[in-house]
Amino acid sequence: MKIALVVSRSNKSQEVKQALLTRLEQESVEIDEKHPEIVISIGGDGTLLKAFHQYTHRLSNVHFLAIHTGNLGFYTDFLDEELEDVVACLKEKTHQTYQYPLLRVNIVQSDKCISHMVLNEVTVKTLTGTLVCEVSIDDALFEIFRGDGLCVCTPTGSTGLNKSLGGALLHPKMEAMQLTEIAALNNRVYKTIGSPLILPKGESVRLIVKDAVSPFVVIDNIDPIHFETQDNVEITVSISEEHIHFINYKNIDFWMRTKNSFIGK
Repeated sequence: MKIALVVSRSNKSQEVKQALLTRLEQESVEIDEKHPEIVISIGGDGTLLKAFHQYTHRLSNVHFLAIHTGNLGFYTDFLDEELEDVVACLKEKTHQTYQYPLLRVNIVQSDKCISHMVLNEVTVKTLTGTLVCEVSIDDALFEIFRGDGLCVCTPTGSTGLNKSLGGALLHPKMEAMQLTEIAALNNRVYKTIGSPLILPKGESVRLIVKDAVSPFVVIDNIDPIHFETQDNVEITVSISEEHIHFINYKNIDFWMRTKNSFIGK
């Protein structure tokens, strides 16, 4: 078994890393950062997102396991004091697993094209002024959006920014994505649908940013992608054929994770 670790910079996470490495060495577990079979994140959900993007090229060959030492642990199954359980889980020859759907986003400006996988959400905003954006569904123009921004999320991402924007919570068994508005401008002249849209697998959303001063795209709340020129930016989002796979040890279902994260145990 080959394992890679992705660890936050906090002192607590670094201590947990060293303690886990000691236990893994005792079990003769191989550490392989390039070709792991299991990726263990130590931190919070931000660390798990970092681990996901670090290994998107190996999604079909890798499973994730998350140890919680951060502030919010929607994706994490283990606490830092449960390292013995982590090792016991890894020693099992067959692992029960669960999977979550992902999005693929393609960003085009002039002759430049960027493609990314998305675990939580992709947001489109502008540094100054109003974002003006054509919103098309399956190549058919739906509306002209004016406002602060737009967010497209996965089912698990629906518990993040989407929730704070008034979007619905989607169970990950629904392979769907949700489009929500960020402070839309609605008056007699400019109008948007004003409601979240839930789109099934097989449909795509195309956002063409027009007349924006320094628009930018943020994927999973990591480093923003800035566009300095005035050329239109085209963002196409669809549900990916790939999934992220987690090792299922505690059998915590989606609604219980949601309850634990927002209401409490």
